[in-house]
Amino acid sequence: MPGDLEHTYFSFATWQTRKSRTRLATVIHARVAFMANPPAGSTRTVQRRHFRWQRPGGSRGGTEVLRLRARAGGRRRARGRRRAEVPAVGDFEAAVMQPLQHVLRAQGPLRLGSVACVSWLPLKSCRGHSSRPSTACPSPERPQKDGVPKDFSTRLLTGPTFQHFLSSASAPQEKQPFPEAEDPPPYLTEDELLGRQRKVYLETYGCQMNVNDTEIAWSILQKSGYQRTSHLQEADVILLVTCSIREKAEQTIWNRLQQLKALKTKRPRSRVPLRIGILGCMAERLKEEILHREKTVDLLAGPDAYRDLPRLLAVAASGQQAANVLLSLDETYADVMPVQTSATATSAFVSIMRGCDNMCSYCIVPFTRGRERSRPVASILEEVRKLSEQGLKEVTLLGQNVNSFRDNSEVQFNNTTSTNLSRGFTTNYKTKQGGLRFAHLLDHVSRVDPEMRIRFTSPHPKDFPDEVLQLIHERDNICKQIHLPAQSGSSRILEAMRRGYSREAYMELIHHIRESIPGVSLSSDFIAGFCGETEEDHRQTVSLLREVQYNTGFLFAYSMRQKTRAYHRLQDDVPEKVKLRRLEELITVCREEATKANETAVGSAQLVLVEGFSKRSATDLCGRNDGNLKVIFPDTELEDAADPAARIRAQPGDYVLVKISSASSQTLKGRALCRTTLKDSSACVLPARAAGLQS
Repeated sequence: MPGDLEHTYFSFATWQTRKSRTRLATVIHARVAFMANPPAGSTRTVQRRHFRWQRPGGSRGGTEVLRLRARAGGRRRARGRRRAEVPAVGDFEAAVMQPLQHVLRAQGPLRLGSVACVSWLPLKSCRGHSSRPSTACPSPERPQKDGVPKDFSTRLLTGPTFQHFLSSASAPQEKQPFPEAEDPPPYLTEDELLGRQRKVYLETYGCQMNVNDTEIAWSILQKSGYQRTSHLQEADVILLVTCSIREKAEQTIWNRLQQLKALKTKRPRSRVPLRIGILGCMAERLKEEILHREKTVDLLAGPDAYRDLPRLLAVAASGQQAANVLLSLDETYADVMPVQTSATATSAFVSIMRGCDNMCSYCIVPFTRGRERSRPVASILEEVRKLSEQGLKEVTLLGQNVNSFRDNSEVQFNNTTSTNLSRGFTTNYKTKQGGLRFAHLLDHVSRVDPEMRIRFTSPHPKDFPDEVLQLIHERDNICKQIHLPAQSGSSRILEAMRRGYSREAYMELIHHIRESIPGVSLSSDFIAGFCGETEEDHRQTVSLLREVQYNTGFLFAYSMRQKTRAYHRLQDDVPEKVKLRRLEELITVCREEATKANETAVGSAQLVLVEGFSKRSATDLCGRNDGNLKVIFPDTELEDAADPAARIRAQPGDYVLVKISSASSQTLKGRALCRTTLKDSSACVLPARAAGLQS
């Protein structure tokens, strides 16, 4: 039997990839360090073992479950590599297969292409079966009494009790200020992982989560010695943070790669070679297709692999294509402080959770972002405090399902309390229990700085319990604006989308929100031309838009994505021309109703956070009100509420009361009355309105 298995490293590398119509197989090398009952004076030996990933099924519709097979035999040769003698298969399985399979299950489905060094996974120390103790990894001695070893039952009775574990769990643990630094992979030195002042150019496409991902990626690269540039021609590394939610978003990236290909070809030989990388959802979804179709691309990094960027860039610098698209069950980048990309920014995004468990039939997000996992509350509050100290005046809490937040890091809160869903809503997964929920987080974040506005996006309608709505109503610095994605106004289509609610339940929630938060601003998402949508279904969506009268809407034609439930089980049977016609109708109705809703603000005084000058006029300032609507007003001298005798000009980051004179579907216009604060704004609203009416 092999002895103590001290350290096991699995270096996933694909030098050879075989493809056929029915399978995709990739060779994986595993390096294992053994102490196999050595005689005195002998040294530790290194054994190698070859495995093979195999994905059964075809390229479409095939199962994503990967099987692991140990190749039998003692001595073999593998394409130019001499393989050391390995222990018997049964011994090897006892020592290696079990921990390896555990890691593979944790990592989830994996599909690899012909790339080098896809992932490096260090396993914690584990032990095999041995007849004698190991000096390298000593085993604890069994307790003895009068020289006689105790049997298992005796040791169990004299061991720790249940109360011991409870006290240990509740005992405060010392917080490490910095995470332990990981050792570099054995094929790279620490010097090779450094950026050496190479310049990085980052382009961001898609949603707010990608904006936050860009800041996280840059924070990691900055610590490794890279510099950032805003000029494409200066860049040594170009990274595109991509979106995969619709086909149009991906086509934009393909077109951009063609432009960058010419830049890479014309690069002078006197400079270091230009490296181009694809980050984010598109890297996760397309994987091999990008590397095979575009040789311009040097590296891929999925949404959970940004920590690996220095290694991927080091591998790419050697002339190989590098990729890490493994999804994680626990990666939240909680210890990474995002670096703000704009020095004059007044607001910031704070990611509080990642992934999605809802599995709506049309959505690719669970397959590109992975399962839901939330950051610890303490790390979120720390980031918000730092942003407040930097002078930022607005924070947006981000997540694919931001109000599904659940922090399970605190053991004492992992009770059996079930989730409170909105009335009439269901989930596609087993009801979750315990943890610190979104209401708790929102409460504590709003207390960090009373002068800092708090927003959150994007929520799911099912997770709006009364405590969240009451908190929004009570706190002045929590914006009275809620994004409530409907997707369709037809209950039949909502069922096909697996949204977990009907039109009636959604409308009941709308009425409840408006009763709980008077004057709340609402926005929503809609999809035109989903699978099986009829003209009657479309008319029901139009009627929902008119009935709710959203302040803002985000509308798109349906784009089928591979891997989704709709791709496998539904028919994309609505012609493209019909989709576009229905989309235009929805956009027209949405703008009409938004204009009506926004016109109710005319004559009122709105508290506006100034962001800077208007893009269309150098004499106008631009900002956003509590409902997240853009407000335009002239840049003139105005009164300061703290010092009425002083005349000042508003600056980015100031709160200004603006009397609204006109409204459209997307913007409000007015004139500034005075500069104020969040705390004093409610006291200033009535006098400001009176002054505006007198004028």
